[in-house]
Amino acid sequence: MGILSGLEGFGLGGLSNIDIFGTDKKEEKKEDKKEKVETAPVMTESDFIFAKGYKCPCCDQEFKTKTVKIGKAKLIDTDLDLRPKYEIIDSLKYDVILCPVCGYAALSRFFPYLTGPQAKLIKANISQNFKNAEMEADTYSYDVAIEHYKLALANAIVKRARASEKAYICLKLGWVIRGKGENLPGDDPDHEAKLKECNDEENELLRNALDGFLAARQAETFPMCGMDESTVDYLIAVLSARFGQLDVAAKLVQAIITSPVANKRMKDKARNLKDHIVAQIKGSKK
Repeated sequence: MGILSGLEGFGLGGLSNIDIFGTDKKEEKKEDKKEKVETAPVMTESDFIFAKGYKCPCCDQEFKTKTVKIGKAKLIDTDLDLRPKYEIIDSLKYDVILCPVCGYAALSRFFPYLTGPQAKLIKANISQNFKNAEMEADTYSYDVAIEHYKLALANAIVKRARASEKAYICLKLGWVIRGKGENLPGDDPDHEAKLKECNDEENELLRNALDGFLAARQAETFPMCGMDESTVDYLIAVLSARFGQLDVAAKLVQAIITSPVANKRMKDKARNLKDHIVAQIKGSKK
């Protein structure tokens, strides 16, 4: 199965192989002297979502799509490869903007920027066969989010996007699939098989992300996908280490640590990654 498998619901199966609540206060009765207990509102994923309007740069149609409220979600941690983890919501599920009319999809940072020739390519290769299969729901499931990301990747390939954009989509899609794996029901009899499937697909996507960032590093200028040179080099290092290219990872990490322009946050992350690399090297010698 290709990375883009699963787009059949959009009518694009042919692309599969191209590389609150609150309660009202009631007036207390005078004879009721029991202490009143207030219940804090229970936040759910839908409390972090709102419908934001967009105008499609491909077909000029206006539409609304689910978007995370900026600043409301609380960041609790980041993975070694910079994947952000928020309390209650996985905001990564909502980073693809999909036009329900023509099928143009892209990460939010890239969505407005579409040239005329690119629009023609999308209309010819995406829009002609596209059908909107999105279900109306308060939130996106991981499976719906994954479909959106795959459609964004298909659009990036069709419109001949830069290597960095395609690599960034692969990276973030890998993160979303990791989130799906972490949230699989533990009592599912097929839990282990589904988890392995998620892990395998994540690895395939992260390998493509690594290849894409390496290609972009040689041909593109910074900032790249909103990231500076140190951040991209860190991502290349952590992905290289993940796939056993420890020499490459070690050289990049050392360059970040000694860089006169890398910020303290990135240097601290590089030092942490260096510890992981050293542990991997020691482990491989046993």
